[in-house]
Amino acid sequence: MRIILYNMSIENRIKDMRNLLEQANFDYYIEAMPTMADSEYDNLLAELHNLELDNPEFFDSSSPTQRVGGEPISSFKSVNHVLPMQSIDNTYTIDDLQTWYEKLGNAVLCTCDPKIDGVAISLRYENGILISGITRGDGERGDDVTAQVRTIRSIPLKLRGDAPALLEIRGEIFMPNTSFDAINAKREIDGEQLFANARNATAGTLKSLDPKTVANRKLAFLAHGKGEMDWEDAPATWFEFTEAIQMLGIPVTDQLTVCNSIEEIVSVVELFESSRDAAGFAIDGMVIRTNSFAFQEELGSTSKSPRWCIAFKYPAEQGLTTLLEVNWQVGKNGTLTPRATMGPILLAGTTVQHATLHNIDEIHRKDIRVGDSVIVEKAGEIIPQVVGVKEGKRDGSQVPIVPPSVCPVCRGPVEKEGPKLFCVNPECPAQFREKVKWFAARDQMNIDGLGDKVVDQLVDAGLVKHFSDLYSLTSEDLTPLEGFAEKSADALVGAISESKTRGFARVLSGVGIRLVGRATSRVIAKKYSTFELLHQASIDDFLELEDFGQITADTLYKAIHCSQGEELFERLRLEGVLLQSIEVVSVDPTFDGKVIVITGTLEHWERKQLTEELENRGATVTGSISKKTDILIAGSKAGSKLKKAQDLGVDVWDELQLASSLSM
Repeated sequence: MRIILYNMSIENRIKDMRNLLEQANFDYYIEAMPTMADSEYDNLLAELHNLELDNPEFFDSSSPTQRVGGEPISSFKSVNHVLPMQSIDNTYTIDDLQTWYEKLGNAVLCTCDPKIDGVAISLRYENGILISGITRGDGERGDDVTAQVRTIRSIPLKLRGDAPALLEIRGEIFMPNTSFDAINAKREIDGEQLFANARNATAGTLKSLDPKTVANRKLAFLAHGKGEMDWEDAPATWFEFTEAIQMLGIPVTDQLTVCNSIEEIVSVVELFESSRDAAGFAIDGMVIRTNSFAFQEELGSTSKSPRWCIAFKYPAEQGLTTLLEVNWQVGKNGTLTPRATMGPILLAGTTVQHATLHNIDEIHRKDIRVGDSVIVEKAGEIIPQVVGVKEGKRDGSQVPIVPPSVCPVCRGPVEKEGPKLFCVNPECPAQFREKVKWFAARDQMNIDGLGDKVVDQLVDAGLVKHFSDLYSLTSEDLTPLEGFAEKSADALVGAISESKTRGFARVLSGVGIRLVGRATSRVIAKKYSTFELLHQASIDDFLELEDFGQITADTLYKAIHCSQGEELFERLRLEGVLLQSIEVVSVDPTFDGKVIVITGTLEHWERKQLTEELENRGATVTGSISKKTDILIAGSKAGSKLKKAQDLGVDVWDELQLASSLSM
C-alpha cells in the first residue's frame, strides 16, 4: 500500500510525510499497534529522504530520516549508549542488493544470517558478569531493562571461560511462536485485545515493570552485533566473533553462512525464504554484512546506518479470501479496534481466520466492505492484516462498514480522535481492570498494598465492579482471598480509606479520563476547586485552560456529562471521597503560577521528581511550548523545544539557574 499526497506545496508535503512516519513509529514502537507495513514505511521514508535532498531549505533535524525509529519508554530509567545502536538499511530487491555489493568492490567476503523480528538490546558484560541490558530506544539512549533481561534464560548472567574485561553484545530479544500463541490464546479468553505479532508482544512484555511477567512469557535472545569492547586478541571477523562468543555461552544463529561472491549471497537469500517459517520465531529478512571488522571500520556509517551491512527484506506473503464480518474490540485504554473475521486461508504455514483492519479511516481509505474478496498479507505478522480489496469481484451484495456509535461492551458514548475511535466511559468493563490498577497507583490515589495482583483478585472475585466498590470493602471481604490474613486485610482497608483525602486533582487523574493525566488534572483542579464547579463549566471555558485544545476540552466535557461519568463521581462522593481541591502547602513565589516545560537530558534530576517538586511549589508543568509558557528548563540535547522557546521569547534556564532558584 503506497501513500501518495497530492495537490500541496513541497513544504507541506514534506511536513505531512514526516507526520505520517512519526505516527507510524509511535504506533509500532509505543502503542505496540502497527498501522503501516514495513515496506510501506520504508518506501515513504525513502521518498521523504529524496525530497529533503532536493529541497534542503526544508531541513529539520527532527525528521524521521535523521534518526533511528523509536523512543525510550518513560517508565524506565533512560541510559546513554557508549556507542550508538544504529539501524540497518533495508532493500526489497535483488537488484538493489547487487548494487550495494558492487560498491564494496569485487570478491568481498560477506556473511548472511537471518534478521529476527524482535526488540534490539545491548548487553554489557564486565569481567564476564552481566552488568546491564539497555534497549535501543532512539539509538543514542535506551531504557534500562536489566531486571527484565536477567529473567531470560538464554541470556547468560555469567560468561563461560576466559571472558574479556569488557564485552558489549548487541542482539535481538524475541518471542518464540509457541509462547506467542499461548499468550494470545489466554488474552482472547480474558477478553483482552490480541497482540498483532510476536515483535509487539515482546516489546509489550519488556515494558512490564514486573520481571516475573517477562519470565513467564519465555522470551529468547540471539546475538547479531557488538558494541564497546576491551578484549585482548579480539576476533578480526564477524564469523570468528560469533564462534568466540558462542564459546562464552552467548547464543548465536545456526544459520550463519560465509559467501565469497554476490552469486553466493543471492543463492543463500533465495534459498532461505522457503524455509524461514520452520525457524519457530519471526524472521523478516536476511542480514548481509562484510566479514572483516577492519573493512567495516574503513567503510564507516552514515548518520543512522552502517555502510558495511544491509538487510534484505522478504516480500509479504499474500492470499485471497472473503471478509465475513467485522467486530470492534475495546482495549484497556478505550481504543476500539476493528477485527476482521474471514474465510479460513493458509498463510506462512498457519491457518488464518482473523486479521486487523487497524482503524475506521483505513477501512474507508481502502474501501473495504463486508462480503468483499480481500487481500490478506502476512509479513512476519502472526496476526495478518487486510491490505486491500480484490478489484472486479463485487456483485452488489457487499455492505459498507459503519463505525459503532456506542461502545459494543458498555453502550457508553464513543468519540473519534484522528483515525481512532474511543469509548469515553471511564467505567467500561473492557477497560475497568486496568483502570483500577491505574486508580490505585502511586501518582494517582496512592493506595498502599493495592497492587496489580490484588486488583486482579478483587475483580475476579466480583468484589470490585466500580471504583466506589473499593471504599465499601471490609476485612471480612478480603481474608478469604489468597495472601490475606487479618492484619494485611485491615491494613489494605485502612489504606483505601486514607486515599479518600487525596483531593480532587488525584481523583480526576485516577479515574482515567482519556487525555486527562496528572499534570492536566492539576491544571483543572486549580481552576475548578470542586466537581460541581467543573460540571458547570462549558467547553469554551475548558479551552481557556493551559495546554487545552479542542479535542481535550471535548473529551473532558463528554466524560463528566455522560450518564456513566456523572454516576461515577456521585458514587465516589457518597463513599466520602474528597472531590475538592487541596491547596498547595509549600507555595514558592519564584514558581507559583508559572507554566514550566522541561526538555532535554538533565544531569542532576530525574524528570518525574523535578516535576513533582515544581508542582509542589505552585507551578504547572506541561509538555509543550506556547505563548503561555513562562520558563523552559533545558538540559543537554534540548532540540526543537529550545528553539521554539527562544523564538517566542520564553525564559530559558539551565540546571545551574534551576538549582539556584530551588535553593532560594
